[in-house]
Amino acid sequence: MTHEQDTPTLDTVEAVVRRQMAQSLGGRRGLIEAGVPGLLFTLTWLTLKELQLALLLAGSMAAVLLVLRLLQRSTVQYVMNAVIGVGIGWLFVRWAGSSGGSEAEQALAFFLPGIVWSGAYTLVMVGSVLAGWPFVGFLVGSVTGDPTAWHDDPQIVRLCSRLTWLFLAPGAIGVLLQGPVYVLGATGAIDTDLAVGIIGVLRLGLGWALRIASWGGMVWLLARDATPVQRVAPVEPDRPGERP
Repeated sequence: MTHEQDTPTLDTVEAVVRRQMAQSLGGRRGLIEAGVPGLLFTLTWLTLKELQLALLLAGSMAAVLLVLRLLQRSTVQYVMNAVIGVGIGWLFVRWAGSSGGSEAEQALAFFLPGIVWSGAYTLVMVGSVLAGWPFVGFLVGSVTGDPTAWHDDPQIVRLCSRLTWLFLAPGAIGVLLQGPVYVLGATGAIDTDLAVGIIGVLRLGLGWALRIASWGGMVWLLARDATPVQRVAPVEPDRPGERP
């Protein structure tokens, strides 16, 4: 008796990656939820120079977004990025304050976790491409039923490598630009408020522009829908009385 293969609902690598990346970032709403609390913190500090108020408003916004998700009974996965980000930022602010830092230095410390996190995942993704196992490939593997079968197809590996480079580019560029500004501000080489302002502009202005450019490049690569997904057939259980 012939059994049909377990066919994925999406037939191409490009379609799989589009769906998986949209799910991982939460679409437009997920991106907004992740960015608005940080935006509110930055604008409040730069305009009013009230650190506690900036933290309160950022935390309150994250909480409101979380409550809305709960009321709508939708996933809180994406808004939790904002909640956790504000929480870790608050811990770094407290750490800077306990070390004797001024309010401006504490405000600058709020951005350090984001810079460190972006640097860490950039290194991981670069390493995955250089090792020949690009990060995006595992998004494909999560759909095919075999997390590593995609690696046997050089065409898929090349596509996933290009997509991974585009995916990591905004974070990598952000670290290269924001990291030195943070160090200059933390060491007093430039005014701390100026450092906060520059990082805020880089995050809110250049950061979004880089994301749009990155996604534009990925959309261009994914528009062809040309790379078939490898299908994985299910393993048949042995029937009683049959030899393997």
